[in-house]
Amino acid sequence: MKTKINQAMKKIFTTAVLIMIIGTAALAKKAVAEGETHSKFGDYRIEKADTRVTIEGVDCKTYKISYRENPLELTVVVKREKGSRKFYVLSDRLSVQYKWNKDYFGIERLDKSLNQLGYTTSDENLNRQAYFHQKVLCPGLLLDRESARMIAAFYPMLLTPDSGMFAGK
Repeated sequence: MKTKINQAMKKIFTTAVLIMIIGTAALAKKAVAEGETHSKFGDYRIEKADTRVTIEGVDCKTYKISYRENPLELTVVVKREKGSRKFYVLSDRLSVQYKWNKDYFGIERLDKSLNQLGYTTSDENLNRQAYFHQKVLCPGLLLDRESARMIAAFYPMLLTPDSGMFAGK
């Protein structure tokens, strides 16, 4: 009798451990990167989104960026083009795009083609000084992960103090 109980307990324990390992592995795969913003937004977390987006007939991968000290969540859509990439950063506060090519990685206003999807770069919440400081952040040809990390770290500086989500120190 004790043997059957011991065997049942071992199976239950083994199953529980297996479920914990699989659950942890599934969650760990989703996180792409984490880091600091050096702003009031706190640390960021980048996750690969479950869905892909199609823009202008191009299938694009997406990332989600969240911040520890701020409820703002960003969606980053990566569009590959010949010799360059565009990173559409979409949120309800401020939408912009970053671009890399062989020469630089930096910020731009959203393409007019995204207007039809309801996204534009509004000056209302845009810190213009930070915007112009981000026109060229570094030399180009970054991996998508490094580009997403730079976006997560620099984006909070783009919001104006009166946008309700100020990120300055």
